[in-house]
Amino acid sequence: MRVMVLGGYGNFGARICRALAADRSVALLVAGRDAGRASALAAELDQAHGTGASAAVVDCQSPNFSQTLRKHQVELLIHTAGPFQGQDYAVARACAEAGAHYIDLADGRRFVGDFASAMQVPFVAANRVAITGASTVPALSSAVVDSLCGGWQRIDSIDICIAPAQTAPRGVATLAAVLSYCGAPIQVWNGGQWQAQMGWSRPQRVAFQRLKPRLGAVCDIPDLELFPAHYRVQDRMVFRAALEVGLSQWAFAFLAWLREHGLLKNPSSLAGLLNAGAKLFDPLGSALGGMVVRVAGVNADGVSVRRAWHIAADRDHGPEIPCMAAILLARRLAAGESMQAGARACVGLHALREFTPEFAKWGMVSDVVDEG
Repeated sequence: MRVMVLGGYGNFGARICRALAADRSVALLVAGRDAGRASALAAELDQAHGTGASAAVVDCQSPNFSQTLRKHQVELLIHTAGPFQGQDYAVARACAEAGAHYIDLADGRRFVGDFASAMQVPFVAANRVAITGASTVPALSSAVVDSLCGGWQRIDSIDICIAPAQTAPRGVATLAAVLSYCGAPIQVWNGGQWQAQMGWSRPQRVAFQRLKPRLGAVCDIPDLELFPAHYRVQDRMVFRAALEVGLSQWAFAFLAWLREHGLLKNPSSLAGLLNAGAKLFDPLGSALGGMVVRVAGVNADGVSVRRAWHIAADRDHGPEIPCMAAILLARRLAAGESMQAGARACVGLHALREFTPEFAKWGMVSDVVDEG
């Protein structure tokens, strides 16, 4: 299968390319607007694996992008060129027009939440698959909830927190995405109703199994909208991000306060500056990051229970996690697995056990803890 990775030399795209380049069922195209970077990575991968990885210079914003996909005979496109907050569906629409499958790593709430209704008709007509949110959220997070809550009568709450390592590779696009809702009101399912909470403000302590406790603040992700309905959550669905250096967490909280009070209009404009400045805090942090998913509800026996799944990723391998769902889906499609045509969010498309070999490859350790 001819697979094009859009943004293939970027922070996440390069990781996906390295994983797929070793797969004999994939003919890889490293794609983007920078010919030098695309060619350099393609040459490196071809020399390492001998699978014929090649470079493609493309502009996904071109009105003729569907013709470009046909020219390169693309059968699957993996879109990693974020941030997805504020993007439209032009890339996905071009894939449908070109008769190609589509996968993205989007974590923008509106992008993922509205994707299925917007893209269902063209992808059904093309008899192709379009999957959005094939990343840590909601792909991995839903696999964890499914594993923890199998057979339960009711789910009362889901609490998720991602804790990146301070020294892990960062990207300006990723930082711009998380700053887009810093200090902005986020609709959160809390107390069985929708409530507005300010993004990145009022950090709270979060405990982890293999990491020291950190301060975590509410962030806007697709799960906040998708999970309450999908899992019929009775009380609460919350997502937080916990930076390793407390000073950084409070800096984000201060930016949120400035925006909330009308003193800072667009925190995303500071992404480049903050990305460069973050290196100053690296000596205060480590290469250890992780994630926790906590659930509470009533199990199959009618007993109220609380469970948690933790993962710890050392040696700055944490950024591999957002790439895993897309890699797994691409391998399944390249192997000839038949999937129902149409567009959908990546909720419930993976079993947690599918991620286990990927975790092991990077030395990641997970734990399931019964919390009472």
